[in-house]
Amino acid sequence: MTEESLKDSPARFVNRELSWLDFNQRVIEESENPRNPLLERVRFLSISAGNLDEFYSVRVAGLVDQLSKGAAVISPDGMTPTQQLEAVRHKAWGLQQEQQRVWTSLRAELAGEAISICTAEDLDEEDKKSLSALFDEQIFSVLTPLAVDPTHPLPFIPNMGQALVLCLKDPTTGQHVMDGIVVLPASIPRFLRFPSVKPALRFVVLEDVITLFASRLFPGMTITGAGVLRVIRDTDVEFEDEAEDLVRSYETALKKRRRGVSIHLEVEGSLPERIGREIGAEMGISQGQVVALPEMVGMVDLKQLVVADRPDLLFSPYTPRFPQRVLDYDGDCFAAIRAKDLVVHHPFESFDVVVQFLQQAARDPDVLAIKQTLYRTSRDSPIVRALIQAAEAGKSVTAVVELRARFDEEANIRLSRALEAVGVQVVYGLAHYKTHAKMSLVVRREGAHLQSYAHFGTGNYHPVTARIYTDISFFTCDPVLVEDAARLFNYVTGCAVPDLKEVAFSPITIRPTIEALVREEMEHVKAGRPGHIWLKVNSLVDTKLIDLLYEASQAGVRVNAVVRGMCCLRPGVPGLSERIQVRSIVGRFLEHSRVFAFGNGRYLPSRQAKVFISSADWMTRNMDRRVEEMVPITNPTVHAQILGQIMTVNMRDTLQSWMMQPDGAWRRVSAGKRQFSAHDYFMNNPSLSGRGSAAPTTPLLEPYAGIDAVREG
Repeated sequence: MTEESLKDSPARFVNRELSWLDFNQRVIEESENPRNPLLERVRFLSISAGNLDEFYSVRVAGLVDQLSKGAAVISPDGMTPTQQLEAVRHKAWGLQQEQQRVWTSLRAELAGEAISICTAEDLDEEDKKSLSALFDEQIFSVLTPLAVDPTHPLPFIPNMGQALVLCLKDPTTGQHVMDGIVVLPASIPRFLRFPSVKPALRFVVLEDVITLFASRLFPGMTITGAGVLRVIRDTDVEFEDEAEDLVRSYETALKKRRRGVSIHLEVEGSLPERIGREIGAEMGISQGQVVALPEMVGMVDLKQLVVADRPDLLFSPYTPRFPQRVLDYDGDCFAAIRAKDLVVHHPFESFDVVVQFLQQAARDPDVLAIKQTLYRTSRDSPIVRALIQAAEAGKSVTAVVELRARFDEEANIRLSRALEAVGVQVVYGLAHYKTHAKMSLVVRREGAHLQSYAHFGTGNYHPVTARIYTDISFFTCDPVLVEDAARLFNYVTGCAVPDLKEVAFSPITIRPTIEALVREEMEHVKAGRPGHIWLKVNSLVDTKLIDLLYEASQAGVRVNAVVRGMCCLRPGVPGLSERIQVRSIVGRFLEHSRVFAFGNGRYLPSRQAKVFISSADWMTRNMDRRVEEMVPITNPTVHAQILGQIMTVNMRDTLQSWMMQPDGAWRRVSAGKRQFSAHDYFMNNPSLSGRGSAAPTTPLLEPYAGIDAVREG
């Protein structure tokens, strides 16, 4: 590849959908990584299956929709919807075959550790007696056996739903009579566990139990074959932005989602080929989207095998640290923030400090107002409880709830109603922009004046995902930043475009701010100074920003990016991007934080660098169609932690890192003698801004040290 062949060609971009599938390939490979305990490898395989399910229901569904509407939208890399769909199906099919292969291997390893998934042939009479009682008492009455023939329409199978198909014959004539179908109830686990016989763990799958006792569902029939099928549907939700009752409009749309257009059908290879063909045709699924799998459909259910009984096969338990600096102030979050800005690095430091911040605000009689964005949160969220407590105490509470958070819409409708019931002012944000910014604002009376405290984050206010997602929480009472936060809240609730002093925000100023910062780096190079950029994002997709990075590379600016998932930029192409390096970290924790750093005339890491945290990825939707925040970090300790510690450690990782090649392929980094895990480091070392009086348990990296090692990487 050369500058001449790529500079003005669509081929300078990697296809977004194929790049996402490459990310899922890296997840699958973690299920074979010997550094991971066995049950954690099973969990990685389950995660990869869940990822692929969502990919089909969102991305593939979008391509199918384009084709059905005759849309001739060409992707930035120059592919038509038909070409993309063909390429995606081929690559996704390969991933599914890879999952099947890995599961066969893992199943054998599980058996070697006395964890068995029993088949009918493995069961003795005592086992069958036990399962017979279980079937009669807890399964039979939940099932609805149905015939599949011209007089009986195919039953509705919900999105991600599974059904057992049984081939039935008349024992007197020996002739095939019909096919029977039983939709597997979501209320019953897929993997049923036998009563514990230590040290062995034994499971049997639900469909095998139903098949074993199928004569009780279809009396007088003989079973000649059985297998599971699984359907994935389009999960897109369309609703009227201008509806008089937005919540009710969305509830109606969500009901339609359950019956969305069928997109993909998986069929167990044990079933006759005609069944997949006939059922697919009845569902309106093209033959190209009917996939026969040799081992198991619905591998997302493998997570049910990850049980606590075998801690030796799991990651060692990890308890996040609570920032010592808050404890030094007897748990008073406001006092700790007044003393100095504070960064909390999740999940290595506890999300409880965010919860405590809001709980303290709810209880404090001097707190007058709380404003909070909610994009995703847990079902029984302590954040929501704190807001309810504050409203009940008579405080002014505003919650910006995003109804359009995909797959969390119903949960957000429920929490919005609970908040409104106690007097919280619930706002659904701007009509045409999702509110994806992560912000809290607390206004407190202190003496004769009002003092505001702000929390800016890179992740959702979700206590469950905060245990596994790497994110950054930034607490401050800096007058300029808290005023900007207040104005940004006013923008979401009042629609008037604000004039912010330091915080950039989408859809108005993040894109031009980033463009100006990148061009500043080019000017530094032009003036004979170093130009250097570090990025950490989940996705790097926006074509305008990618072209800007290409331009920066050609101008002499070095770019080091950590991109978890999709990356449409081709690094290392001579004449185009030879100064750009892209890595991805995949491991125990899901990389989720977004950090943008600009050398400001120096090589990174540097005390003089311009550093920002953000809720926004480098995607067009985040730049132009969402409300996001991009917050400058100027406090020296916080700056040192984010740039000199968090980003530097990410750049030095060798054990969980992959490097992107000019052709778009990914290669695992060869650790060699420099074996270093970013996740292990963060688990064993307190953060700079949060350690307070605590002494480090192991020697800390000196902030801004190790520059040569980073440059070499």
